[in-house]
Parts: sequence; structure tokens; C-alpha cells
Amino acid sequence: MPELPEVETTLRGIEPHILNKKITSVTVRNPSLRWPVPKDSLKTNLIDNSFVSIRRRGKYLILESQNGFVLIHLGMSGCLRIFNNKSAPEKHDHIDINFKDNSILRYTDPRRFGSFLWTKEPYSHPLISKLGPEPLSNEFSGAHLFEKSRKKTMPVKNFIMDSKVVVGIGNIYASEALFLSGIRPKKNAGKVSRNQYESLAIEISNLLNRSIDEGGTTLRDFVGGDNKPGYFKQRLNVYGRAGQECKVCKSTLKNLKIGQRGSVYCSNCQK
Repeated sequence: MPELPEVETTLRGIEPHILNKKITSVTVRNPSLRWPVPKDSLKTNLIDNSFVSIRRRGKYLILESQNGFVLIHLGMSGCLRIFNNKSAPEKHDHIDINFKDNSILRYTDPRRFGSFLWTKEPYSHPLISKLGPEPLSNEFSGAHLFEKSRKKTMPVKNFIMDSKVVVGIGNIYASEALFLSGIRPKKNAGKVSRNQYESLAIEISNLLNRSIDEGGTTLRDFVGGDNKPGYFKQRLNVYGRAGQECKVCKSTLKNLKIGQRGSVYCSNCQK
């Protein structure tokens, strides 16, 4: 699924094309996403208005208009792209926001696990209000992870993927950050030392920044908002490489299940 760098890449891709442009119509072809799309609210509040800002909170995009906010999550396979009004919609193109200059912001989602909601108060919305700190913010640190992890018996990988602990760390980047910091993914979160968490926090931030700079990670259906794929996949050390050689020590990478998810790691490099 699109993770934080992919969502940030999408934001940067669509931002120049949607701000301060009059919205002429909203088309909802299929309102059956993870939650029903409030098509009447979208049309009533967006038509003849414009988006004045776009922000990201975790994996959510928040598009601000004069009347309120569109809250978007890309789910497992969603993407937002810019088209001109001559581009005919395809099977999984569920929502179009049409602008006066004949451009379209189009939401595509083959699996329909994403969400496209309307709200007046995004930061008090139930999907947003309890989220942990942004991993690229000053509130995120090894000390934060260490403090939150005390007495936790869950695997450290699940711990850092908990959005109440820190937002935006999905399976790909959790696996990669744990490898880079030398921590085995199944180790109890409460048994990870402060120094290990300091290293892990640094690796998470560096990894996400590098991925954003290179356009995200192209996996399955993800395409950036500028219609260009991301290129970070070629740099992955462990994710999707079970049975292959570790790039550091040449040991064979192993795979285990943690919370129904595959977790590839190096038994030699990660303790």
C-alpha cells in the first residue's frame, strides 16, 4: 500500500495543479470505498470554490477549501493523478474533481480500501485526532520510542507500525529501518534499549527522507501524482528479498510472519 513517502510524493505532485483553481464539478462514479463517499457534501461545498492548501497528516491528505476539508486516504491501491478533461475514465477511476482550466484531479482505487471524506474539523476527526507524532518532525525521537515502549511485549516491528506511537511507518519502511538499525523485527519492544531506539529513530527519518527525495517506492499499483513512478524500490535491503543474500554480510535473508505480515530480516545483522 502507499506509505508515507508515497503520500508525500502525491501531495507534492498534485499541489501545483489544484490550488486556487475554480472547481466546476465533482463526479462520483462509485461511492463504495472503505466508507461511503459523501457525494452530495462534496458537490455542495466544492463546486464554485477552490482548494487553498493541501497538507499531509500521517498517510492522510487534507485538502482545504473555503467551506471545509476533503480527507483522503489512498488505502491499499489508491492514487491521485492530474488529467485533462479529454481523458476518459477507466474502470477503477471512481472520483473526478474538475477545474475551470479543464484539468481533473482523479482518484483511482482498484481495491476500494481508500477513503474520500468531507469534514469541517480535520484535526479533531476520529481518523486523525489520536495519531502519534510525524516521523519527520521534532516531536519524534529515540527517547519518544523508548518511553512509549516500556513494558510493551509486542514485537518491535508492530510497535513502530502503530499509528498512535508514530504515524506513517508501514511494512516496507519498518522492515528496512529495523535492518539498518540492526534490530530483529520480532524482538519485544520493551526489551529494545534506548541506544537502539535512538538509532532506529534516525534510520526511520533518514529512510523516509531519502524515499521522498527519490519519489517513493513503486510496488504494485502506486503511481505518483505527476504520473511518474517512484524509484526507491531498487534500494530496498530486505523487503521482498526473502531467500536472497544480505547486501551486507551475504547471509541468506529469512522470512517470518508477524501479525499476518511477512517480515524479511538478516539473522546475522539483526539481533
